[in-house]
Amino acid sequence: HQHKKVLILHGFGSAAHKFHQYISPLVAKGYEVLAFDAPAHGQSEGKISTLPDYIEMIMKVVELYGPIDAFICHSFGGLAITHYLETVKHGPQTKVVLIAPATETTTAIDSFFRFLQLNDKVRKEFEALIYLRSGVKPSHFSVRRAMKHVKASVLWIHDEDDKITPLSDVLRVREKNYPNIEFLFTRGLGHSRIYRD
Repeated sequence: HQHKKVLILHGFGSAAHKFHQYISPLVAKGYEVLAFDAPAHGQSEGKISTLPDYIEMIMKVVELYGPIDAFICHSFGGLAITHYLETVKHGPQTKVVLIAPATETTTAIDSFFRFLQLNDKVRKEFEALIYLRSGVKPSHFSVRRAMKHVKASVLWIHDEDDKITPLSDVLRVREKNYPNIEFLFTRGLGHSRIYRD
């Protein structure tokens, strides 16, 4: 009898061990639980981690341990899974839980530039560098854009007070009324407490 497999994908600056509380309940439901540290995170080697690196890691995990038809993803992991799924054949039997996914890369860049008080000239160079390395503009790295190609059954959990991945970005996805996405909004858990709750 083949186990159902679920892959847990952590967020930026986090690690797989922070999701330990998910293991027992999932095993009790008959899942084999897989969790890996993204490049340059936790026990993994490397100094930097980009979205293409994370997607490549997912591909490798599926190649080695797949097929995998369930994913639980937080933050950066949510951005990575949507971009992975749009490149592979899948359907509604694939189940994805997005917990406070990093919805729009441009929003993250905006707050980064505000925080460091960097000017538009630096921003133009920064975006040119992203284009040079990836062949696409930062706006391409977007859950909202990728969702057009995602056929999986999605449960999207987001907190109204999330300061890292703001609700305004999420509401723009909800406006599209995708039949395969169910939204669940919480209040007072923010960006990180939400996945520990």
